[in-house]
Amino acid sequence: QVQLVESGGGLVQAGESLRLSCAASGSILSINTMGWYRQAPGKQRELVATITSDGRTNYADSVKGRFTISISKDNAGNTVFLQVNSLKPEDTAVYYCNYQALQYGDIYWGKGTLVTVSS
Repeated sequence: QVQLVESGGGLVQAGESLRLSCAASGSILSINTMGWYRQAPGKQRELVATITSDGRTNYADSVKGRFTISISKDNAGNTVFLQVNSLKPEDTAVYYCNYQALQYGDIYWGKGTLVTVSS
């Protein structure tokens, strides 16, 4: 089991920034992918950014140049950060942390953190 706890969401104005955090603990495998997805009201959940255990990153086109994903590892587990800059109203969504170790069929989700961007 892997536990994911997100934090850092909030209400901001367009153009402002936030830093989202996801603390991962439990049975974290050495080869994995962690990332952020988001779901806006009335829309499907979509990929925002991912980072592999060897540091490769991937971003949705809509956030390239504005969002940055990073990871910190210690004995307690991994913490994945998402620095979100130049926020737009269309970035409003619940942001979910995700952990995958597909070679073992492991997929876990956090409960989400709400980001609301006012115009």
